[in-house]
Amino acid sequence: MKNFRQSMLEFIIQTSTNLPADVREAVGRAAVREKEGTKAAQAMEIISQNIDMACEDQGAICQDTGMPTFDIHTPVGVDQITMEEDVRWAVGEATRLGKLRPNSVDSISGKNTGNNLSASTPILHFKQWRKNEIKMTLILKGGGCENKNIQYSLPCDLEHMGKAGRDLAGVKKCILHAIWQAQGQGCSSGFIGVAIGSDRASGYTFAKEQLFRDVDDENPDPQLAQLEAEIMDEGNKLGIGPMGFGGLSTLLGVKIGSYNRLPASYFVSVAYNCWAYRRLTVYIDPETGDILRWHQLAVNPRRMAKQEGFPLSGREIRLVPPVSEEQIRSLKVGDVVLISGRMVTGRDAIHKYLIENDTAPADLNGAIIYHCGPVMLKDANGQWHVKAAGPTTSAREEPYQATVMKKFGIRAVIGKGGMGPKTLAGLVEHGGVYLHAIGGAAQIYARTLGKVTDVHLLEEMGIPEAMWEIEATDFPAIVTMDSHGNSLHKEVLAESGTNLAALKPAGTAH
Repeated sequence: MKNFRQSMLEFIIQTSTNLPADVREAVGRAAVREKEGTKAAQAMEIISQNIDMACEDQGAICQDTGMPTFDIHTPVGVDQITMEEDVRWAVGEATRLGKLRPNSVDSISGKNTGNNLSASTPILHFKQWRKNEIKMTLILKGGGCENKNIQYSLPCDLEHMGKAGRDLAGVKKCILHAIWQAQGQGCSSGFIGVAIGSDRASGYTFAKEQLFRDVDDENPDPQLAQLEAEIMDEGNKLGIGPMGFGGLSTLLGVKIGSYNRLPASYFVSVAYNCWAYRRLTVYIDPETGDILRWHQLAVNPRRMAKQEGFPLSGREIRLVPPVSEEQIRSLKVGDVVLISGRMVTGRDAIHKYLIENDTAPADLNGAIIYHCGPVMLKDANGQWHVKAAGPTTSAREEPYQATVMKKFGIRAVIGKGGMGPKTLAGLVEHGGVYLHAIGGAAQIYARTLGKVTDVHLLEEMGIPEAMWEIEATDFPAIVTMDSHGNSLHKEVLAESGTNLAALKPAGTAH
């Protein structure tokens, strides 16, 4: 298959940069549901703009391109060893070109391979079939939504839902609870794949495989079709909304499969996927390696956004780092800020480093730190450029954030999904603020981040985890936690929990 390598490179690039046609339709339907002028509507407009930008410029829709996972069906006799070698070449090349972020990290040493290749990455699942063509599905599922996957063992007790038994009512409680626990941390509005039954390991695999289905297909099992429809309706009554800002569109799609199980086990496995639902399917000629046809590829798609640029009201507050405690304490939940000046990135590895060391790699007094693992490319002159730079989920930094802010004088944190009570108390004590960026909007934010002035701990931590110093111009973000003890995330969590309790379906607890 002389053309297979190039076909695979094109396959990966399209999956990373061009949202599928059915997903575009689902996002478009959600956007028109949100009430004009709300934070939810604003988030959907930014998401729509980002989809347009990524497709037009062939840039990564979201900077977190996940763990590339391929589901492959081949005719009997196809050389799967050579196929795997070619897929690995394409993954490495797509990473070099900045279409994939280097995400493969050794779990023992913490070393990033830099090219998304290792003995266990990318993930390839080979199957044989009797058709004379190769079918390949690729899903790029980022870590933020991967972390919101969840598995239940029935019977169990669920917060706000009570007892969930070994019946479809119990399954329904688990699925609704799974949507609620994700909140905005998985970049809602989102999609879910569900596996009822099987064993623990296969349950997660089958749940992710449900995400290979078309958004608007119909489940062949009438009971599961009805359950999917009920979950779509009731999930959108939770009031979590886009990015967890509240709103009408929490859920964009539900796909459920049922699998045989052991008598002693009854698992419900849920795979959560953010709005940046990057999965495509291609059919390949087994003789030449050429792409025969695509499934759900958006060809010359219409623009999704209503306008260009971040929706502004004229009431935005401008911040130029370093910022003072007085400036920060003047901000309140709901304010929109535009940041111009030096920002630094820092996520899991950097926060651990800052906790363990008394000096920081860069001056952080009065600084704004961005929870972001960007896609970066170096040009021929050795200058780094930001290619994709949306926020990562901030909840992972909850054990560290308040201490790090106070220790080094950081005044503002940018991320997504909000943070918890320890950070909120630290914001009040220290005089800090949490700023929410729109999850997945990697191209929108990349355009506000200009010159890279320095990078620290790159060799030790790799591109996503290094500390980057970047000059920002009108970087937009929304105050969702302030220095007066107010938190939009705390409010939405409580309100959606009340809504969840009101949806509690009847059923036995046996």
